[in-house]
Amino acid sequence: MTDSTQDPEISPENPESEAPTTEVPAAQPAAAEAAATDAPATESFATESSEAPATTAGATTTSTTPAKRSSTVVIVAALAVGALVGGAAGGGIAAWAVSANQGTTTANAPVAQNITVNDTDKVNVVSAVAAKAEPSVVTISVSSSTAAGTGSGIILSADGYVLTNTHVVTLDGEIADPKVKVTASDGRIYDAKVVGTDPIVDLAVIKLTNASGLTPAEFANSSKLNVGQTAIAIGAPLGLSNTVTDGIVSALNRSITIASSAAPDSSSGDSTTPNQNNQNGPFDFWNFDNGQGTQSQSTTASATISLSVIQTDAAINPGNSGGALLDSDGKVIGVNVAIASAGETSGTSQSGSIGVGFAIPSNLAQRVAQEIIKDGKATHGLLGASVTDVATADATVVGALVKEVSANGAAAQAGLQAGDVITSFNGVPITDSTDLTAQVRSLAAKADSTLTYVRGGKSTTVDVTVGTLG
Repeated sequence: MTDSTQDPEISPENPESEAPTTEVPAAQPAAAEAAATDAPATESFATESSEAPATTAGATTTSTTPAKRSSTVVIVAALAVGALVGGAAGGGIAAWAVSANQGTTTANAPVAQNITVNDTDKVNVVSAVAAKAEPSVVTISVSSSTAAGTGSGIILSADGYVLTNTHVVTLDGEIADPKVKVTASDGRIYDAKVVGTDPIVDLAVIKLTNASGLTPAEFANSSKLNVGQTAIAIGAPLGLSNTVTDGIVSALNRSITIASSAAPDSSSGDSTTPNQNNQNGPFDFWNFDNGQGTQSQSTTASATISLSVIQTDAAINPGNSGGALLDSDGKVIGVNVAIASAGETSGTSQSGSIGVGFAIPSNLAQRVAQEIIKDGKATHGLLGASVTDVATADATVVGALVKEVSANGAAAQAGLQAGDVITSFNGVPITDSTDLTAQVRSLAAKADSTLTYVRGGKSTTVDVTVGTLG
């Protein structure tokens, strides 16, 4: 990985070492009981306008081990609902961020929209989970003088800390000083400020002003998830607050690449050489729909990030960014971040969910949120190596091929050499350089891990203490 414009490094997410540390609320009533006691509510939502100006003050913006994990699903945190991610995505897959619906606004104030349960004798798991989690999910409206968008968020504390995505609060890196409004499930509207962002894993924390008595979400241990278990998404797709969809956990440790909303300088540290099958590189997909049917070229993104995510078939759409992916107990298992869309790799129309959505695992999200609240920023691991995909015709194993090792870095201290093929990191199979980058970045700085590599046909497992990215 010698291309300085690529993902700055390789790193893994080790759910086992990222035990939840974010504030956990007191025991809540059983999900079914919560649903059974939830009074019916009238659903209402604002009408979207596809050519509205930027939001003004007070306005609302609407808008198990896996097999080979594809690193060619390129996903972008879209600035607008119509932001297309094209490029040479494998299998004709274009990716869309689950992002703010920029450019669609209304002058009406948000209206409380509760989960409606009309027949308490027929409450199912999804209804129960939605009723339990609803008070802990908010709609976030972000605006500047030139742009606006909406996303979702997860309440972390009674006094108003909320977790969301970096691309929600920066409108994909377009703005650095956003005006943020948050609408709670009961219709209360709060001003909010950004506490800190972490573009490396596309997470951010905001703090509501003069908030109290909020209901923090309860988090599950994402390292205990199984493929096939229930997954329920709740958020504000297209600005429609408290929208609930369900499905299953389709895959774990799926590695994806998305455009960074504010990636740091990648001139030092680990690097990843792009897949040579994509001769144009991963940066040829910046065509944005500005809400008026015309395309514009983004000037903000100059790098990509690699994420290890939960894949789900629960419907996730633009505006779900930062919202909760829940288990059957109503606990957060992930933070919704992106979707993939099959079809044309370029064009002017935005696609919705096709049943391939992605969420940042709860263990990683909790660690990053706690560090941002405490220090204003989060840390990430550094392996100290340049890697690429194994691409030779006579290769006998898939993995991340080490091209160069930084002197005195974590990889060098563990005995890695150029030519080694890394096949596992903290027990997670590594099939290419994106897998490794995603896993390493998920770790906190100075975290202990294990790494397996193949040299001369012999497999060796070593202990590695990762360095500090940045």
